[in-house]
Amino acid sequence: MKILMVTNGLGIGGAETHIVELSKELMRRGNKVIICSSGGEYAKEAQSAGIEWVDAPLNRRSLVPMAKSLMILYRTIRREKPDIVHAHARIPGFLCGLLHRVMKFTFVTTAHWVFAVTKSTRLLTNWGEKTVAVSQDIKQYLIDNYGIAPENIYVTINGIDTKRFSPEISGERVRRELGIPMDATVISHVSRLGASRALAAEKLIESAPALAGSFPGIVILIAGGGDSFQRLSQAAERVNSSLGYNCIVMPGARTDVNEIVAAGQVFVGVSRAALEAMAGGKATVIAGNEGYIGTFTKDKFPIAVESNFCCRGCDDTTSERLTADLTELLGMSEADRDALGSYGRKVIMEHYSVKRMTDDTERAYMDALPGRKVVMSGYFGFDNTGDEAILKSVYNSVRENIPGAKITVLSSSPEKTASAYGCMAADRFSPGAVFKAIKGCDTFVFGGGSLLQDTTSTRSLMYYLTVLRLAERLGKKTMIFANGIGPITSPKSRRKTAAAVEKATAVTLRDPKSAQELRDMGVRRKDLTVTADPALLLKPGKPEDGLKLLCGADVSGGFFTVALRHWKNDVFLSTVGDACRKIKEGYNLTPVFISMQQDVDKSANEIAAERVPGGIFVGGSVTPEELMALIGQSRFIIAMRLHALIFAANSGTPAIGISYDPKLDA
Repeated sequence: MKILMVTNGLGIGGAETHIVELSKELMRRGNKVIICSSGGEYAKEAQSAGIEWVDAPLNRRSLVPMAKSLMILYRTIRREKPDIVHAHARIPGFLCGLLHRVMKFTFVTTAHWVFAVTKSTRLLTNWGEKTVAVSQDIKQYLIDNYGIAPENIYVTINGIDTKRFSPEISGERVRRELGIPMDATVISHVSRLGASRALAAEKLIESAPALAGSFPGIVILIAGGGDSFQRLSQAAERVNSSLGYNCIVMPGARTDVNEIVAAGQVFVGVSRAALEAMAGGKATVIAGNEGYIGTFTKDKFPIAVESNFCCRGCDDTTSERLTADLTELLGMSEADRDALGSYGRKVIMEHYSVKRMTDDTERAYMDALPGRKVVMSGYFGFDNTGDEAILKSVYNSVRENIPGAKITVLSSSPEKTASAYGCMAADRFSPGAVFKAIKGCDTFVFGGGSLLQDTTSTRSLMYYLTVLRLAERLGKKTMIFANGIGPITSPKSRRKTAAAVEKATAVTLRDPKSAQELRDMGVRRKDLTVTADPALLLKPGKPEDGLKLLCGADVSGGFFTVALRHWKNDVFLSTVGDACRKIKEGYNLTPVFISMQQDVDKSANEIAAERVPGGIFVGGSVTPEELMALIGQSRFIIAMRLHALIFAANSGTPAIGISYDPKLDA
């Protein structure tokens, strides 16, 4: 793709670093990136990475510079014809929003911060077709203050280049350049020193006399530029004069932030700067204008993540708090301080990679681009874990293979389905909603599952044939996706099914018997493809995700899983219960009864469980991945439900199948 990034400027700052790192990774992935902004320290770095830079006075709010920027943007978009225009601040968002109305490009924004909201700022703010938020609390801010639909907001992180910011980086060159003794204790701080960002630097300067009293010769290295730099520099000079040495060193705006971080034993800051210091293995005190979290430790992780390491909603930053935490940090052993730094780097490696940041952003791009409209039909929205596994795997496959696809699922619980997957959903029982969804789509995906069968009821078969034939008659591309076919007993129903299958654009089947069943019905097409059940694409969850479903029950002796359902006269349920009792008595294994569809299976499992004391029940709102993880921890499974057996295959668990339907044999 060709992506035009539009931002205020490329000076020192967290948002600016975010944009440059994102742009470099997008370039590495084969995209072309152009940045339009005013200048700054990072402009050269961007250009050296092969990113084209267009100069525009986007950092100025007065009318003439904004008009000039608008014209530069107009000419750039007209010349380059970008696939995505991605704005990163209010003025860029406002100007791009004006152009979007007439030029009709794909428009995405990123919210890096929260700002005061007034009537005028609402009018001047445009969040585009899709919005990337760098934290959950910013997402909520966008929902509460601008009414943006949750499904149009993509939460990401500030991705950190862990090679550039690493414990291997040396700060010796910076110390020599700035005249800082090699044996000095150094506190580093990096920030844009503007009115809304400079509080931590101000409080560090206030803390300097007390810290110098406890740690003679200590140096506080404050890097950054901005409209508060002069005021803070003068305050630093007064402190240095009173102490008789250069305790506070302020070199101004720098791009060698990784070496500035490396020059200190500890770091003070917020947001991206704090994350970069953590990546560098530095013990970090999180403090800024929004609030104060303090020394980053394991117990501070949840609140730090919630505010994207910006301290929103926390206590105020004060010189007293800073002095106390820094005194404690600098007073501990080097090994203990290094352990804090190692934990911080571990957090970055696991949660704050540039790869994840770029993946999240590309997902917003794909969803914003004009894409193929896909309708999915199946037994969805009935809380059947097997069919929800099919839905999840087919949905993921469509998103992966049709970038930017707009997906609508026909569901019995459209609101629940839309919430779970972030897609659109239509009520499968509303003829009007179904017709509207199919009429507006390009592609109709039918399945998977055993939809074309009349064992459940002829009415069910007629429903699915009706929606499939509707899509075909409206001229849509139709794919029968990994279906199981039959049994279909009525000759009339067999003829209707064969006719619908013949007209489908593509047909894949989950087993050879289904292909043979279609041939027996008279289907003559040569392109019937035998594949597998879509649920085999899913990966099990973590073992602990499965075990939590047991709600603390004692299964220390081991357990096996059982997945039953009602069928005909249910006599077999007592037989299965007797077998479970004998297994429990002979092998000390606890039976765990699984309801794949809670309202259907629960009572069947209860009938079997009456024959064996001490059984455990699992059901309710359980994801396919959690259930797979649980089955993966069991010794084996006894199952009637097809997808319980498929989950066992996915997780490598021995399975004993009880056949009630030809699909299990197939």
